[in-house]
Amino acid sequence: MSTSFHLLADAPAQLLPARELMAFTLASHIILVPLGVAFPFITLVMHYRGLRRKDATALLLARRWSAVMAVQFAVGIVTGTVLSFEFGLLWPGLMGRWGDVFGIGFGVEAWAFFLEAVLIAIYLYGWRRLKPRTHFLLGLPLPFAALLGAFGILAANSWMNTPRGFALDSGGNPVDVNVWKAIFTPMFGPQYWHFVVGMILTAGFVVSGVYAVGWLRGRRDHYHRLGFAVPFTIAAVATPVQFVLGDSIARSVFHKQPVKFAAMEIVWQTDTRVPEYLFGRLQEDGSIKGGIRIPLLDSFLAGFSADTEVVGLTSVPADQRPTATQATIAHWAFDLMVLIGSALVLLALWYGLVWLRHRRLPASKWFYGPAACAGVASVLAVESGWIATEVGRQPWIVYQNMRVAEAVTSTRSTTLWITLGVVMSVYVFLFGSFLVILLKMRTRWRLADEQQAAGGTAQVPEADTPYGPRAPVPAGDAPYDGGAARAGDGHP
Repeated sequence: MSTSFHLLADAPAQLLPARELMAFTLASHIILVPLGVAFPFITLVMHYRGLRRKDATALLLARRWSAVMAVQFAVGIVTGTVLSFEFGLLWPGLMGRWGDVFGIGFGVEAWAFFLEAVLIAIYLYGWRRLKPRTHFLLGLPLPFAALLGAFGILAANSWMNTPRGFALDSGGNPVDVNVWKAIFTPMFGPQYWHFVVGMILTAGFVVSGVYAVGWLRGRRDHYHRLGFAVPFTIAAVATPVQFVLGDSIARSVFHKQPVKFAAMEIVWQTDTRVPEYLFGRLQEDGSIKGGIRIPLLDSFLAGFSADTEVVGLTSVPADQRPTATQATIAHWAFDLMVLIGSALVLLALWYGLVWLRHRRLPASKWFYGPAACAGVASVLAVESGWIATEVGRQPWIVYQNMRVAEAVTSTRSTTLWITLGVVMSVYVFLFGSFLVILLKMRTRWRLADEQQAAGGTAQVPEADTPYGPRAPVPAGDAPYDGGAARAGDGHP
């Protein structure tokens, strides 16, 4: 009988549904995270361009993006709050024993959420009521509030990967907590910057992808070119930086979490001159089926030398390492993330070369096709990164200090499965409503732009001044709040 089967049989019945519930809600929430963390920054860049160049189209885009940002933030609050509750409800062993050590990260995230909500409200309110410079300056704290939220959650997660800042008493309980060391663990820096830059490039590719689709459909006016160029340029600059940071964090995992690194690279025996496998499946006996084998590469990537020793999974007992299936999942997720990242680097280089040589956007549909898909690919890379991080740490919820099975709730497994079904149904409705709202906003904006281009009767209060009070609307006419006027037929 396989080792994986024995370990599964010994696990509590609640473990699988609890993990599936947590995985589903985290995977759903993380779709919104790039926009929550980086969209305010991209919006303010567009806002600054509009003010600096007196470009009404840029101001229109910034204002419309701010409306999308607010809707996304509202949905993100719901999904993020669910995750916060799940930590306590699904993993009471974790929070009960270790909450005093690493719980400050969740507190920082909560305060950041409140601060960001206030700042978004002020930013939206200020479009018609504040002076241009005042309005823009009041928006500047938004990206920092978003980064503060990321700081809190990454501090908690990096502590779970490399726990520090405490001592254990005779009963195995943490004492003498040092909050500073608990926040700034060895993995915090690599994880935080890898995460932040990943969110920036993902948000940039997601937003620009919308306008790339418009380009492919023949909408090539200033509105769509600008809506594509600004976020894609930000993403293109961030992509090679992220590639370097990704290599750095993989090396940090190699030094700080060698067993996780072995799982991500499906290394069975500790050895030097270890080959790299692109995909492939680890078997229970340590053999690898499928995949592409590249001799010596894993040792070279880990330590810049083929003689670098790479720790294998068998360096620890079977109950202290991921199973063969879990290692394969972590390995595939890691390889998929690297593959997508490499493709995005090539796309960014294509964009950069065209700009350097011709000082214009690419004109080929062969560029805009991949550009339209880059946003979805980036989100998939983010999901893969979290899978590699969390699955590769198994069976530990606190690395080398507490197993996942020790932290799980005592609630009946049947109840947890039912809860998973309910949460899935609610999330389908929630994300469906989010999509419907975005489509309605797009339709309203497109209609207003078409009326404006045709010289229709659409009311545009900011036709001459993008700031200031609304102009009076004649009786019987519907007010329009789509932002600064411009010519064209674009839509986000």
